[in-house]
Amino acid sequence: MTLAKKLTLVGCLTALVAGAAVTSAQARDLTIVSWGGNYQDAQKKIYFEPFAKKTGKPILDESWDGGIGVIAAKIKAGVPNWDVVQVESEELALGCADGYYEKLDWSKLGGKDAYLPAAVSDCGVGAIVWSTALSYDANRLKEAPQSWTDFWDTKKFPGKRGFRRGPKYALEFALMADGVPPADVYKVLSTSEGIDRAFKKLDELKPNIVWWESGAQPLQLLASGEVVMTTAYNGRISGINKTEGKNFKVVWPGSLYAIDSWVIMKGSPNKDAAMDFIAFANVPENQVKLPEYIAYGLPNKAAAAAVPANLQKDLPTAPENLAGAVPLDADFWVDNIEELNKRFNAWLAK
Repeated sequence: MTLAKKLTLVGCLTALVAGAAVTSAQARDLTIVSWGGNYQDAQKKIYFEPFAKKTGKPILDESWDGGIGVIAAKIKAGVPNWDVVQVESEELALGCADGYYEKLDWSKLGGKDAYLPAAVSDCGVGAIVWSTALSYDANRLKEAPQSWTDFWDTKKFPGKRGFRRGPKYALEFALMADGVPPADVYKVLSTSEGIDRAFKKLDELKPNIVWWESGAQPLQLLASGEVVMTTAYNGRISGINKTEGKNFKVVWPGSLYAIDSWVIMKGSPNKDAAMDFIAFANVPENQVKLPEYIAYGLPNKAAAAAVPANLQKDLPTAPENLAGAVPLDADFWVDNIEELNKRFNAWLAK
């Protein structure tokens, strides 16, 4: 065989392999990624399964624990194996700036005016309004903790504390435990002295902390009695109270609330189906079903207004729950997450 023929054969084989890879990617079922636990169980019932039934096509769903590095790695590896992902606010901002997500078709979402302003982005649309808050088991504690000062008080409330692993939330809560008013948290945290102050306060509690990473873990820690109180996502608390009859409570003052968004991974072979799914999940008559299962606020204004009054009281968007709560400063974390992650990991390793 001549060299020319060999090169032609190699070229044909390469094209066949590439074509097969593309065909395989295109043939992959729509894959949606969220946060697992009782939250994703609710999403399956009100979004995933009805959408699959409507389209007549199966859906794969996976869970993750967050991190822009995970998104970046999947994009840089080639055609991503995820299509739709629910991300936190800084993952949205960073990923959108770096070109990791497709631009959304807002004409399919009812227009930007239909949503809370903080839920609108070129690359993402709000899925939920949620809070991270102090939580405890009322069946185990005779006296209820009222604040982050109580969370740090291991003499008055002996026992371990559950804490999400990472600087985000930990630093804000540490400052509030140290006497910083909720409204001033990010003003203090934006200074080197404020960051030092937060880590110094964390030093006090460090021997009593049990770190968690996935949203289901703090519920397990409370249920087993391994911790006496923990940081937790408010919706998970209400969810387990409903499904398992627990008596877990949320302390709203000093909680941090934020918006999670749906995004479509750049280069998704299921881009159109992904956009159709996001539109389906954000239709008011579908989104309004979520608080029946789990107490997260709704970014779609019409959906939020339609939530029954008996469910409103458990949402982070209820006026009484917003009093004394702190909106997560996504810009602060976009600017500082890398540096503070390094410092936090170094602190944790000491």
